[in-house]
Amino acid sequence: MNFKSSIPIFLVSAIFSVIFWNCKKESATNDPTNPSTTVTDIDGNVYHTVTIGTQTWMVENLKTTKYRNGDPIPNVTSNASWAALSTGAYCWYNNDVTTYKANYGALYNWFAVGDSRNIAPVGWHVPTDAEWAILTDYLGGLSVAGGKLKDIAHWQTPDTGATNSTGFTALPGGDRNYDGAFFDSGSGGYWWTSTEYSAANAWHWSMIYDYGVVSRGYYLKVLGFSVRCLRD
Repeated sequence: MNFKSSIPIFLVSAIFSVIFWNCKKESATNDPTNPSTTVTDIDGNVYHTVTIGTQTWMVENLKTTKYRNGDPIPNVTSNASWAALSTGAYCWYNNDVTTYKANYGALYNWFAVGDSRNIAPVGWHVPTDAEWAILTDYLGGLSVAGGKLKDIAHWQTPDTGATNSTGFTALPGGDRNYDGAFFDSGSGGYWWTSTEYSAANAWHWSMIYDYGVVSRGYYLKVLGFSVRCLRD
């Protein structure tokens, strides 16, 4: 029996329509350029958002220079001063706001992340270690999540596994080391969580250009990493 010919034409059309509109709906939900899904920080920076599973994330790295209450976050440019910090601070990679702000956002030490004045806009927060785990688990685990999260335009070649199929657009913002030196712009992305590991360290998640994995670890709170915010 020819099963293909036994399916009524109107039923095939209906099935196609359902699939088509479901695909359109998913695409719209995960479209980082959708102007209806944005959030603005206290500095006036506008961020697009994307819903992945049960979570809604910012598509860009945080750029704010102020806490939620309007207090300024110190911009520390000196390597020696950065290394001695025990309070919140931010910087631009290589202290070059013109080149790095638009694409990569700011680098913050964990003291800014953990400050009670909050660096996230109202209705948003810096995700916990467990909330990052929810994201990567939803995408199939650490070994494959990186490719689904990584941007396809700003990473060094080979940008292994990168498809950005989620619309998360993970960016290689690099980092600022404990001695104030800058590393890994274009080749590594590092994001703080709000979860402490110890008095001196906190959890972070990272991706690099030549692997499709996501890694998790803890580092000294004085380091400068990117921040992605999650909707409350």
